[in-house]
Amino acid sequence: MDFNQDWKYLFTSFEGRINRAPFWAGVVVLFLVSLVVTFVLGLLHLSFLGNLFALVMVYPGVALYAKRWHDRSKSGWWSLVMLIPLLGLIYAIYEIGIQEGVPEDNQYGSNPLARA
Repeated sequence: MDFNQDWKYLFTSFEGRINRAPFWAGVVVLFLVSLVVTFVLGLLHLSFLGNLFALVMVYPGVALYAKRWHDRSKSGWWSLVMLIPLLGLIYAIYEIGIQEGVPEDNQYGSNPLARA
C-alpha cells in the first residue's frame, strides 16, 4: 500500500483516486475485520449484531470502490453494477481489481501513480 494514503481517507472518503495496491490492501483489511467480528459475534451468540455490522461495513466498502472507479475514469455509482448477480461482480473485479487506472488526470484527480 502507498503509505502516503491514510486509512481514514481510504475507508471514509468518496473523493479522489487510488490505484490497485491500496484498493487490494483495503479489501484485505475489510475482509479480515469482517472475519474477526463475525467470529466473535458468533461465539457470543449475537448474530443479530452481525446484520448491523454488515450494514455498517457497506460504507467503507463503497468508499473504497468509488475511489477505484474514479481511477478508471468512471463514477463511483458504477459500484451498483455489483448488484447484478454474478456478471456484475465479475465485471467489477475485472474493472477495479485488475485493470490499471487511466494514466492521465481526470475529473476525479491526478493519477495516483504519478505522485510516487
